[in-house]
Amino acid sequence: MAKIIIDGNEIEVPAEYTLLQACEQAGAEVPRFCYHERLSVAGNCRMCLVEVKGGPPKPTASCAMAVKDLRPGPNGEPPVVLTNSPMVKKAREGVMEFLLINHPLDCPICDQGGECDLQDQAMAFGIDNTRYAENKRAVEDKYIGALVKTTMTRCIQCTRCVRFTTEVAGVTELGAIGRGEDMEITSYLEQAMTSELQGNVIDLCPVGALTSKPYEFTARAWELTKTESVDVMDAVGSAIRVDTRGREVMRILPRLNEDVNEEWISDKSRFIWDGLKTQRLDRPYVRHQGKLKPVSWSEAFMTVAAHVKGKKGSQIGGIIGDLASVEEAYAFKSLLETFGSHNLDCRQDGSMIDPAWGRASYLFNAGITGIDHADAVLIIGANPRKEAAVLNARLRKRWRQTGLPVARIGAPADLTYTCTDLGASLSVLADIEAGKGDFAAVLQAAKHPLVIVGHAALKGSDAKAVLAAAARLSQREGWNGLAVLHHAASRVGALDLHCVPSQGGLDARAMSKANAVDVLFLLGADEIDVDLGAFVVYIGSHGDRGAHRADVILPAAAYTEKSGLYVNTEGRVQRGYRASFPPGDAREDWAILRALSEQLGTGHQLPFNSLNELRAFLFKDYPALAELDQVHAHSAAGIDALIAHKGAFAAQPLEPLFADFYMTNPIARASAIMAECSALASGHVAMAAE
Repeated sequence: MAKIIIDGNEIEVPAEYTLLQACEQAGAEVPRFCYHERLSVAGNCRMCLVEVKGGPPKPTASCAMAVKDLRPGPNGEPPVVLTNSPMVKKAREGVMEFLLINHPLDCPICDQGGECDLQDQAMAFGIDNTRYAENKRAVEDKYIGALVKTTMTRCIQCTRCVRFTTEVAGVTELGAIGRGEDMEITSYLEQAMTSELQGNVIDLCPVGALTSKPYEFTARAWELTKTESVDVMDAVGSAIRVDTRGREVMRILPRLNEDVNEEWISDKSRFIWDGLKTQRLDRPYVRHQGKLKPVSWSEAFMTVAAHVKGKKGSQIGGIIGDLASVEEAYAFKSLLETFGSHNLDCRQDGSMIDPAWGRASYLFNAGITGIDHADAVLIIGANPRKEAAVLNARLRKRWRQTGLPVARIGAPADLTYTCTDLGASLSVLADIEAGKGDFAAVLQAAKHPLVIVGHAALKGSDAKAVLAAAARLSQREGWNGLAVLHHAASRVGALDLHCVPSQGGLDARAMSKANAVDVLFLLGADEIDVDLGAFVVYIGSHGDRGAHRADVILPAAAYTEKSGLYVNTEGRVQRGYRASFPPGDAREDWAILRALSEQLGTGHQLPFNSLNELRAFLFKDYPALAELDQVHAHSAAGIDALIAHKGAFAAQPLEPLFADFYMTNPIARASAIMAECSALASGHVAMAAE
């Protein structure tokens, strides 16, 4: 630790700290445009100037000088830094005057108005006039894709966007051309960016040069109601903020959560909001003579009751979709239990994970922050870039910092970091266990190995053998590196509730076959095709695959329209809050199930009448789910039993879990923005300028 005096206050900070970090530690506000704590230091903008006593007779860029580089006083006194001296004030006013020479100052029509760093700092640290009367330069706007709108005349060349795409996203698609006044930020030949994280440059841009193209000219920041929630587009559980105006979701932004998503979110999480408005189910429907007809709630419930009347438990089944909250999964399971049915499954993708193997068998046990400690990574049947883009960025960060060795079993893919492809078949896993190959030696030497297992490797009968092998390769003293990477937000919570077949019940694939059950309930299950034969009751928010097959549709709320618990891939319990209300006659899923149970008659009524009452029953049965933002410890006995399991591996090559990052759930498929991104990614749309 080093001592330093900042504005008269003596503090101790690590010697590696920059002056800007030290000033923040002391509570002094230092303006900046180019500096960002998660990006490399550029020192472009010069706005963070401070005065160093005994240093050069000019202000110093605080972002580019470390505390250890300062000289002590003549008698060994700590270095003195001033952030508000007359020299600093004059220097900042000069820098701001230079920045505004060419800036168009079109705040009334800029989407950044009200939340713009340049606007705020010009008011706080600038002056009220300028000495420059020359014509401002004009820069042609660049086309960089469907998500980010460019107004490059506003650009101050801070290069945050360039550093983000290169360092964090791992796709070097933005750069600078020209020098001096002619410098411009652009993509190569003005092609669309391909990163799944490109929308984060909108948050990083300190001016209005990069703004949200779908959101442009729709609302001002002060008009919006802001609600903290949790993302459900994947199983990472990124912290988000949902901004609404009235009943309409206007945009979705990231929130800071160092343990999960830092401050990034994927493009699917950020731009999914237009899918919340289209293809919505806003009234109940019943199929009559082959066509779906709108009906009242009571008529829909009576139709369901008539078809389940007299049915045995073995003739009734239920499948839980990928976006369901813990509360509705619990209510769904409770309703099926009143029929005596064991045909319940949350694994509509066909994975064979069984919670009976222990909670450690289906969690990212090292935690997402455990990636920061890993010294070797083996990926089995997963593509983190497509299945968990934010988690993949953390893997890349660890790779950039330490040269982390990464190898992969599965279909080849560009993960944005160096990765050794070991083959597409799980038979390679047996060779690694036997110590064959260079990467086997790397894993054996690692103190904190991380073995990431995706669902593409868990769909066969060898799923337990794969997990057992991964567990054996990843266990060290005080370290459990078995990391199951889920892609569905509902999966871990539903597995915690044991929403899988029991006592001879049918799994999702079996229930979807013709005449397997007489009545099949789908709780937002759209990623599975149901053959003819069963009477299908669909409870969901969008007119997607499940609704098209349904005989009765009960319209439900989307994730922004209800409060609910979600458990992410590492087992962290998080709560999402309601930001708006469902359209028309749609209701929250748990309320639909409660009302339906009342219609079904004696013996089927669910014992709660409010969400709080439902949670009281839930927490009584599963106390760990009451521990918000906590990763509940699992039993070591489960992992020991898993390690002892031996089995053979299938020889066929692993297939990607899904080919299209932008079309993985009903909300995404209803989104015009996601459709355009999907077309760009697949090359169906020419990447021409607007």
